[in-house]
Amino acid sequence: MAEALERIRLAVAYDGAPFDGWQSQATANAVQDHIEAAFLAVAGLRLRIHGSGRTDAGVHATGQIAHVDLPRGKLAPATWMAALNANLPGGIRITRASCVRGGDDGFHARFSAKGKRYIYRLWNATYMHPLEIGRAWHIPSALDLDLLRTAAAQLVGRHDFARFTANRGQKEPDTVRTIHRIGVQSRGPLITLAFEGDGFLYKMVRLLTGTIVRVAEKRAPVSFITDLLDTQVKARTHFMAIAGGLSLARVFY
Repeated sequence: MAEALERIRLAVAYDGAPFDGWQSQATANAVQDHIEAAFLAVAGLRLRIHGSGRTDAGVHATGQIAHVDLPRGKLAPATWMAALNANLPGGIRITRASCVRGGDDGFHARFSAKGKRYIYRLWNATYMHPLEIGRAWHIPSALDLDLLRTAAAQLVGRHDFARFTANRGQKEPDTVRTIHRIGVQSRGPLITLAFEGDGFLYKMVRLLTGTIVRVAEKRAPVSFITDLLDTQVKARTHFMAIAGGLSLARVFY
């Protein structure tokens, strides 16, 4: 008889700088690799962790969600959380753990997701604050905040974002996504962009950010963005923001 399993939902936070992204890699240095290694160390279990989606090398997370199927009743979720954290590198922490319904019609970290929120941080000053290194993209040139907001507003809605994705060796079968909101907040030299949408393509948020920053620097017109959204235009954007300013803040279910 097959062993009874229970599904545990995990909320995960990590500093992306030391790791090779979320998804398991041959280097065994992805966040997924380290969590699976922690389960092995804690309980001798070789398990597969399922995340809500990939984050690139260098990208952070405060609200990544994952799930794992475990032998039922082996440990309580809170005990799993404490045990895993004791065996994880300092840059990765499980922040919540709970039991959810499993099975084909139960909770799935990736397939049950309805949308995501990403936060991108810009440091707009002639100097880079030392405590922001690896946490924000340093933009020393002047940014026009009104232009930044105008450029961001062009991207809200349902569009074909084919020109805002990088090639990872295979063509995306569907590049249409809906961006519900791009919030822009400014406090001194720190500018925060909050992207909320039903899904994001490979490196899409970094390319969106790099392009609207280009407009806010007055190095490209706002029409450059509308052209990129026009499926009849062949132009592409190559203005990509650095990985270190980006974090996955929340997954919506």
